[in-house]
Amino acid sequence: MCDPSPRVRLPGMSEAFERAFREALELRPDAPPSRAARVTGLAVRLAGKRMWASVPDTPGGLLRFRRAAALAGRAMRTPPGVLVEQEDFGLFSGEWVRAGRPSEKKVILYLHGGAYFFGGPGLYRGFSWRLSAATRRPVLMVDYRLAPEHAPADALADALLAYDALLARGHRPQDITVAGDSAGGHLAIGLVHALKRRGAPLPAAVVALSPWADLRCQAESHRSNELSDDLLPAAKIAWLGGVFCDGAPEEDPLFDPVRGDYTDFPPLLLISSSTEILRDDARLVAKTAASAGAEVVHHEWIGQVHVFPVFADFVPEAKAALRQVAEFLAARD
Repeated sequence: MCDPSPRVRLPGMSEAFERAFREALELRPDAPPSRAARVTGLAVRLAGKRMWASVPDTPGGLLRFRRAAALAGRAMRTPPGVLVEQEDFGLFSGEWVRAGRPSEKKVILYLHGGAYFFGGPGLYRGFSWRLSAATRRPVLMVDYRLAPEHAPADALADALLAYDALLARGHRPQDITVAGDSAGGHLAIGLVHALKRRGAPLPAAVVALSPWADLRCQAESHRSNELSDDLLPAAKIAWLGGVFCDGAPEEDPLFDPVRGDYTDFPPLLLISSSTEILRDDARLVAKTAASAGAEVVHHEWIGQVHVFPVFADFVPEAKAALRQVAEFLAARD
């Protein structure tokens, strides 16, 4: 088993910076949030949540917010030594991210968050290279189709196609990890349920960061954590969920993450926050999967912003969460 946090000093890293980085790796979920985490949460609340709450509940409002998020993504940079390559899948595209010299044997298929209407590989570059570096494997960031032009069913079709493409390229199922955050966490779990339904080989593991598991937003934390969540406006998420679920039959794959059969599900890692509105979504998935006999590891961090591992440039706890991901995968190699 490899050490998921090798003592390699990045170019230009001072001893003080390296010491702070190592200290961040030792942070634990049950500790109060660091000052940097609190400041980041406040900044996210004043910028992202406030702007999201201000856009109208219309297709035009979704597109306006998506354009603003895309502009933010243009500011994302990767350090020297990180290789980024585009891949065209026809109806959608993807981005391969390799940090350092990852093993080409094992790969991560990553499905970004963004409530199914915004986000993409560019916005996630500050996270994807860190995920590749921490796990020592290439990361395929899938730029799946988004609302309002498309439905979550189209995103699932894209995720299935990307998974099939990895198999066609020669990757064995046991060498693939499916991962995602927020809506991408819902999509990652839904992808595996779709594979189960068609009798296809399953990936080695699933990693879901703060998954929006129940698009109907029925969990209590959608109300109790409405004020404490620094990023997600509960009313906006509930409206979107209502749009996506309107007219969907009970057996619709949209509901697989909370109603699906988790028998023979791959090992599942969940990382979430105690103060986000999706807190109970993660708890429900953990309970449902464990009840079906699946191997589940759930880390609920105290007081962190929604999908805090994505904010690894600013939040020390995010680096510790990435170490949890690396250790989870390394233990199952």
